[in-house]
Formats: sequence, structure tokens, C-alpha cells
Amino acid sequence: MGKRILVHCCCGPCATSSIQRLIEEGYEPVLCYGNSNIWPEEENQIRYENLLKVSEHFGGLEVVRQRYDHEAWLSLVSTVPGYESLPEDDARCTKCFEFNLRDAYEEAKRLGIEHFTTTLTVSRFKNSQHVFDVGKNFDGFEQIDFKKKDGFAKSCKMAKELDLYRQQYCGCEFSILTAEEDDGNA
Repeated sequence: MGKRILVHCCCGPCATSSIQRLIEEGYEPVLCYGNSNIWPEEENQIRYENLLKVSEHFGGLEVVRQRYDHEAWLSLVSTVPGYESLPEDDARCTKCFEFNLRDAYEEAKRLGIEHFTTTLTVSRFKNSQHVFDVGKNFDGFEQIDFKKKDGFAKSCKMAKELDLYRQQYCGCEFSILTAEEDDGNA
């Protein structure tokens, strides 16, 4: 049995190659899904259901679902001046990383898991160093860049093979505009 690691999962497609890599590297992943940033709540539910498909693909990995609290997330990101109109990968996103990584850290502590990481780094739309800069503030955070080793391309391929829903925006209502401008998947 490998070293247990809690994995904050933003969605099924991002979890695919990230989980595969962790297993190949000898970890025993416990999947954690909170993501109060995802809007609307129906979108959050669809992404959760697709993460369950990924869990089953890997033999029924444990999945922990946290409470959805979009209002708490909005309260945190609204501390950033002009947050509604900021582009992707700006201060609003940093606050979002903080929110999700803090939740994952607290969940790992609750479960007695010493290490945690996030699938956010597999996305070509996320600067992994920005995620790491937030993550280093939490004990046990593992800085794993899932884009490495062709992670993004593998995640796209696996998502297609598993017939996963692939969202067209990062998650929050403010990222929808950026996605429409970029015309791409999150």
C-alpha cells in the first residue's frame, strides 16, 4: 500500500491523468471534492458526478465530498478590488486557490492524512507556480506539477475515453467571460 495523499480535485477530466500519475508514483490517493467556487450549483454537481466516474475507473478510490458554500467563496474573493472583472490567473484566482487549498488542508487533517495536493496544476490555463505559492502556506502540501510528463494531453485523451463531461470555463461565474473570449476548455 502506498503513501496516502488527499487530492483536491477540481473536476473529472483534470483528475484523470493526475490520479494515474500519483498511483504510478506509489501514492494511495483519496479524492477530495469541494469547489464552492463552481457556479451554478448544478455545474458543481455535474463535475462531482464525473469525478465519481474517474474514481470507479481507478477501482473505486475513496471520494470525500465537502459542503458546497458558494457564498463563503464569494465573500473571500470579494476582498480583491475589482474581482468581478479580473482576467483568469489574477488575484481573484489566487484567492480561489487559497479557499480550495485551505479546505483540502483541513480535510486532510480531519482524515489524518499527512500530505495533500491539487489537480489544478494539470490545466493549461493555470500557472502551477501560482498554485504552489499558495500551497506552500499549508503543512503537507505537495508541489506536484501535473502538466509535466504530458499531463494535460493525457487528461484530454482519458476524458474522451471515459466519456467525461468537459466544462467550457474554470468554474466561477466570472470565469465564464474569459472562457468565451478564449473559446476553450478549462
